[in-house]
Amino acid sequence: PRQRAGYSGTSTMNFTWMIVVLVLLCVTTATPVSANDSPLPQIGPAPDFFLTTQDNTQLKLTDLRGKVVAVTFIFTTCRDTCPILTAKLVGVQRKLAADISPNVAFVAISLTPKHDTPDVLKAYAKAHNADLSRWAFLTGDIKQIQALAKQYGVFVKAKKTAADVDHGFLTSIIDRTGVIRVQYMGVRFEPNELLADLQALVKEAASP
Repeated sequence: PRQRAGYSGTSTMNFTWMIVVLVLLCVTTATPVSANDSPLPQIGPAPDFFLTTQDNTQLKLTDLRGKVVAVTFIFTTCRDTCPILTAKLVGVQRKLAADISPNVAFVAISLTPKHDTPDVLKAYAKAHNADLSRWAFLTGDIKQIQALAKQYGVFVKAKKTAADVDHGFLTSIIDRTGVIRVQYMGVRFEPNELLADLQALVKEAASP
């Protein structure tokens, strides 16, 4: 079965139940759903953002309209799960076929923006060999990012330092029209399943 957080038929963005699950499971597991749920359901409009990239430029989600976008939340001083998640997503990006890759973007939003400046994010991206023609690592106002994380269903709890935070792991896959179609919980998901979803959404948009 696919290791992902799937929804069936709902068009609202009520993620309260998801946050509860993430807390109880310490956000390290994924929820299996049937492999026969094709095409992917439409969860609801993806919350927009206006944040600063690793190149100190401004990026809005709507700037990526027309692409399939994978959005996740990390922080650079994380020493366990964040690096694993980043590496898995970088690996997925590298596996995309040459004709698919230009139509897919990866976005990682820092949950410790006071520490994760554009320069820090660029160094993190380089350390993980992320292709910055396909990736954006984002920072910005902490209150805005915390609110955005909750809109995406990501549990966040601040700690005493600006470089640390407790948070859930949830990667949202957004189609070319700006609709969330599937979300992957934790880091134990199967990369090839995520790859297949990205490819399917690109081809879906190209279908007559």
